[in-house]
Amino acid sequence: MQVHAERADITKVQVDAVVNAANSSLMGGGGVDGAIHRAGGSDILAECRVLRDERYPDGLPTGQAVATTAGRLPARWVIHTVGPVFSNTEDRSALLASCYRESLRVADELGAATIAFPAVSAGIYGWPMDSAARIAVDTVRSSGTAVREVTFALFSADALAAFESALAGA
Repeated sequence: MQVHAERADITKVQVDAVVNAANSSLMGGGGVDGAIHRAGGSDILAECRVLRDERYPDGLPTGQAVATTAGRLPARWVIHTVGPVFSNTEDRSALLASCYRESLRVADELGAATIAFPAVSAGIYGWPMDSAARIAVDTVRSSGTAVREVTFALFSADALAAFESALAGA
């Protein structure tokens, strides 16, 4: 599997599946979540509503993942995952790792060969970027997925630097 990081707008990356750092409601929000819903259009929200009605009436649990159409995005699917909010008093690393592992599991079920991840939980949820990058890279590398190419599509130079450092094993 090839794993790399690039500074990119995740809504424009040419991959089979993009991962959405969603909130549990699956109804859109800010950051990556809002950008994916705006760029992908109403088809994504319509499928999210069905998922809420039929499978997740209380919202998608933290660390889990589920797929929808990608609407107008260049990808075929959006894989929504809910990252944990960072805590100084509770180690939630396993939940963050689960976001990546579960997203790759869903990608495998879909038959996706390529996938793009944002820095899950490293925005509004407050996860320190260096730690988020290390957990993401370590989890992806140890996943055993059939996905051939993983791209970390990162919005800022600081995020890119953190992921490049994690990929280099620093």
